[in-house]
Amino acid sequence: MLQIELSAGIIEYEDTGGSSPVIVLLYGLLMNGSVWLQVVGDLSNDYHCLIPTLPVGGHWQPMQTEVSLSLHGLASLQVEFLEALNLREATLVGNDLGAFLVTADSYPERLARLVITSCEAFDNIPSDLPGHVITFAAKIPRDLNAAVQPLRLRALRHLAFAFGLMVKRPISHEITDARLHVLLSQREIRRDALKYLHGSSKSELLAATERLRSFEHPVLIIWAKKDRMMPPTHGLRLEALQPRAQLVEIVDSGTLIPLNQPATLAHASRQFIQDTP
Repeated sequence: MLQIELSAGIIEYEDTGGSSPVIVLLYGLLMNGSVWLQVVGDLSNDYHCLIPTLPVGGHWQPMQTEVSLSLHGLASLQVEFLEALNLREATLVGNDLGAFLVTADSYPERLARLVITSCEAFDNIPSDLPGHVITFAAKIPRDLNAAVQPLRLRALRHLAFAFGLMVKRPISHEITDARLHVLLSQREIRRDALKYLHGSSKSELLAATERLRSFEHPVLIIWAKKDRMMPPTHGLRLEALQPRAQLVEIVDSGTLIPLNQPATLAHASRQFIQDTP
């Protein structure tokens, strides 16, 4: 795991090395880069893949106390990461969390393409039961400790209020253990996750999504056809919104397409990059 110091703090990241094009893969709340490992294992044969460990609850190094981690704060941090590594014409791939849509809308100059996989879009924030549960918990004084400590019990992680609605098949304990370890043990990590929950709004996400109409680079939308958290109609709406968009609908998958259908996702992404030189 490599590290880079940005204005918000130290960001760790996976870097496969290799030749261009560059692919930067982003993930959701309380997640970490393990979500993408199978996809990267496939794509890294042909592309230079990077997975920054964003401060949304699955990270290991807390950010500075005064830093903003709202939708726009995360978007700024994502772009600062691209700039610090001098990454140009990157393919930005996002899943679950909608902050990368703000990145594409507000900072398109370092991007060549955008791959949108099932994620928060339009006014779908917080998304379904897990989103509402964690957002409600964020309103309670102190921190998220009381809300997340039950997740020490592995059996609870597969229930609807946790990760159950996000996948078609249970996530392996190895992945959830790695994802939750620091969140459960460090108050500063929970503080960073709270900043996102407190600083994100429906109106902000809706405005950023609608402004994708003017995004000038190719867009691939990969959506779970029977997603229970991110409405399947949102994939169709995004395709209609963006004149250069292609839509690929995936069956037998929840929101976490990188875990449920990694080979299909990697194949679609590879084909998209080859078709949009």
